[in-house]
Amino acid sequence: MLNSNSLLKAISKRLLKRRLFYVCRDVERAIGVDLTLPNYYIITNYSEFSAKLAQQHPNIILINEKEQLDTRDLLAHTKTKNTIKKNDFVLVFKNNALIESQCRKNGWKLLNPSSKLADKVESKISQVEWLGGLVEYLPPHQIDICGNVHWGGKSFILQFNHSHTGSGTFFIDSDKKLSDLKAKFSKREVRITDFIKGPVFTNNNAVWGNKILTGNISYQITGLSPFTDNKFATIGNDWALPHKILSKKQILQYKKIASEVGKKLSKDGWKGLYGVDIIVNDKSGQIYLLEINARQPASTTCESLLQKLSRKSGVSTFEAHLASLLGLPSDGYKLIPIDDGAQIVQRVTNKISEMRAPKIKDNALINIIKYNNTLFGSDLIRFQFSKGLMKEHNVLNAFGKKI
Repeated sequence: MLNSNSLLKAISKRLLKRRLFYVCRDVERAIGVDLTLPNYYIITNYSEFSAKLAQQHPNIILINEKEQLDTRDLLAHTKTKNTIKKNDFVLVFKNNALIESQCRKNGWKLLNPSSKLADKVESKISQVEWLGGLVEYLPPHQIDICGNVHWGGKSFILQFNHSHTGSGTFFIDSDKKLSDLKAKFSKREVRITDFIKGPVFTNNNAVWGNKILTGNISYQITGLSPFTDNKFATIGNDWALPHKILSKKQILQYKKIASEVGKKLSKDGWKGLYGVDIIVNDKSGQIYLLEINARQPASTTCESLLQKLSRKSGVSTFEAHLASLLGLPSDGYKLIPIDDGAQIVQRVTNKISEMRAPKIKDNALINIIKYNNTLFGSDLIRFQFSKGLMKEHNVLNAFGKKI
C-alpha cells in the first residue's frame, strides 16, 4: 500500500508549474497537510494562532483587518489579488456561487466541486429528491409549508432548507414553539422529521477518481453546556467512543450508507471530501442518515493530524482531498485508520463572550486554537487532543472533565 510520502511527491509534481492557494477565514481549515509542501500557500485572517504558524511557515499569508474577513472578502482583498496569479489553483473551505464568480473573473482555477451540486445535496428540501432510492436511510419525514404544520402532541424536528451545525434546526416540543415559527416563516418550506433520540456520529469520506474512500467514524459532541447554548450545535468530535458503543453490524451499515452516498455524488461529478452524519436510535439501535456535508467537513484537519500522529501506513483525509481535486490517481492508497483522539470547541454563548486560552499540562494536548470571533454561536477556542474525551453518549470521561 502506498503512503503519504509517495502521495506528497505526486502532489508536489502536480504543483510544479501551478501554485495552490487555500483561502479561508480560519487557518485551521488548511493545515491538514505538510506545510513545507512546495507551492502550497494559505491566505487567511490574522489571529494569534495563524501568526504563530506564519512565523514558522512563510507560505502562510496573513491579512490583518479590523474585523475577521470571510472567504469572499479575503478573495476580494487587494493583497490576495496581488498574490494569486492567473491560472493559479484556488481552494476554499465551503464553495458558493459568488466565490465561483470571483475566481472566473480573476482567471483563477477553483478546485472545489460545483456549489450548485453542493447546495442541492446539503439543503434539507432538495436533498430528499436528490437521494432518490437512498431516501430510505432518512428517518420518517415529510415536506410541507411551515404554515401548514400542526402540533399533534408528539415532539419532532423542523428544518428549513439551509442549516449548518444546527442553526436552521428546531426541536419542536410544544404548540407555542411551533406557533412562533409559523408566525415568522409561514410561507417557508420545511422538512418535518420524527425525533430520534440517540447519539450522532460523523465520518469524512472522499470521492477520489473511481474510488470511494470511507473514513474514520467519530462521535459528534453535540449541545453540551457550557460549550454552547444551542441543543443541536456540533461542538466537537471523539474518535475513541464509536469503537466502544457501536457494534460491528452498525459500523458496517454506516459505511454502506456513506459508500452509497459517495457513489451517487461521484455519478454527479463530485470530487474530494464529503461528510455523512448518522443517528442511532437508542432503543432499537437502528441507524438513520441525518445529514450530508458536500464539502470538506469541519473535523477534517483534526482527523488528519491524528492520522499523522498514529504513524500508521496510508494517507490522511486532507491529503486524499487535495489529491482528488488535483486529479491524481487513487490506485494503491487508503485512509489511515484511527481509534483515538478528540476535539472540542467553546462557542460564544450568553455567558461566555470572551475567554483566555487556558494552560493545559497534558501530553495529549495537540493544539489550542483561539479565534477572533464575537458573533453569538461562533467558535471561540478549539482544543485538540490525542485521546478521547467522552465516556458515553453526552457524558465526559475523567480526562474530559479535567479539561
